[in-house]
Amino acid sequence: MIEQQISSQGQNAIQPDRPKKALHNRVNRRELKEKMKNDPVKRVTLSFYRYSHIPDPVAFRNELYRWWDALGVLGRTYLAQEGINAQISVPEENFEQFKLLMNSYEMFRGMRLNIAVEAEGKSFFALTIKVKDKIVADGIEDPTFDPSQTGVHLNAEAWNEACQEPGVIIVDMRNHYESEVGHFENAITPDVTTFREELPLVADMLEEHKDKKILMYCTGGIRCEKASAYMKYKGFENVFQLEGGIIEYDRQVKAKGLSNKFIGKNFVFDERLGERVSPDIIAQCHQCGKPADSHTNCANIYCHILFIQCEECSKKYAGCCSDKCMDFNALPAEIQKQQAPGMVFNGSKFGKGAYKAFRKAGGTLHGE
Repeated sequence: MIEQQISSQGQNAIQPDRPKKALHNRVNRRELKEKMKNDPVKRVTLSFYRYSHIPDPVAFRNELYRWWDALGVLGRTYLAQEGINAQISVPEENFEQFKLLMNSYEMFRGMRLNIAVEAEGKSFFALTIKVKDKIVADGIEDPTFDPSQTGVHLNAEAWNEACQEPGVIIVDMRNHYESEVGHFENAITPDVTTFREELPLVADMLEEHKDKKILMYCTGGIRCEKASAYMKYKGFENVFQLEGGIIEYDRQVKAKGLSNKFIGKNFVFDERLGERVSPDIIAQCHQCGKPADSHTNCANIYCHILFIQCEECSKKYAGCCSDKCMDFNALPAEIQKQQAPGMVFNGSKFGKGAYKAFRKAGGTLHGE
C-alpha cells in the first residue's frame, strides 16, 4: 500500500495518527481567497516535478492529499503514471517537515525544489491534486518515445557561456503569453498557446539545423525535459536544456552575481502571474498599448480571459477586459447568473492566452 512507502520518520514528523480529513476542498473559491489575504502565516512558494513511474496514481493522489493537507499545503498538483508536477506553497514553520515527508518517498529523494524568489506566500488559496494521463500534455502517441533520453542539463553559468557561442539556437519552450513579457536574449519565441502545439512546430522549424547547438528553456524545467528528449527522438544530437528553468536560473544569477541574460518577467502559474527577473518591460497593455507586463484575468468571472493590463486601464475598466465585461460585472450576482448563459465574452470566444489572435484580427479588448 502507498502509506507503507512512507518511512516511520516521515510519518512521525507530521503527526502520530494518519490524517483522516476529506480528500477534496469544499469551501467556496472566493471565501478561500479572502481567507488567504488575511492569513498572517508566512509561507514558502515552490514548484517541482519528477518523471518517475507511479503504478497507481489515484491511490497515491489520495495519500499525498492527506499528508499535504495535514501540513497546510496549498496549490495545484498533477499526477500521472509518468510522475508529478507541482506548484504549491507550504507554511514556513512546516517546510522542513514537508521536505522530510517528500524524502521519505524513494521516488522523490534528491528532487530539486524551485523556491520562488519574489513570492510573499499568497500564491495559492486551495489544495488541488488531480490525476491526469500525463503531467505535461505533449500529444506524443509513439510508444517508443523515451522521455528519459533528455538533453544535457546546464546550470546558469554554463548556460550563459553557451548562449555566447556562435551559431547557437536558443528556443523558448513556453507559450506566447509567457514569452511576451520575458525571454532570453536572441531566443526564438514560437507563437503558440500549448506545449502540444509547440513540440512538432519547433522540430519542423529547426529541421535544417540539426548540426547546430540547440539550447532549450522553460519556467521550471519540466517542459524542457520532454522537449529535449523529443528533439533527440527527432534526430537532433546537440541538445541542451536550462537546468531548473528560469526560476532556478534567476536564483543562481542572484546568488552568484552572474550576468543576467533574461529580459523582463518570468510568467508563473499562480496568483502572482509573474516574477520580475530584470527591470525591462518588453510588452504592452492590451487595451491602450502603453508599456506594461502585468498579466491579469478579467474581473468578470464569466469571461476570465488572461491579458496584460496597465494600472491606468485597470482603474478605467475596473479590472475588466472590455466595456461589455465592466458593465456586466457591475450587475448584481443573481442577474449575472441569469444572463451569463446567453452571453459571449472575450474569454468564451478566445480562451486562455488567445488574446493575440483576437488582436491580430483587428479587435481591441476594450472595444465591446
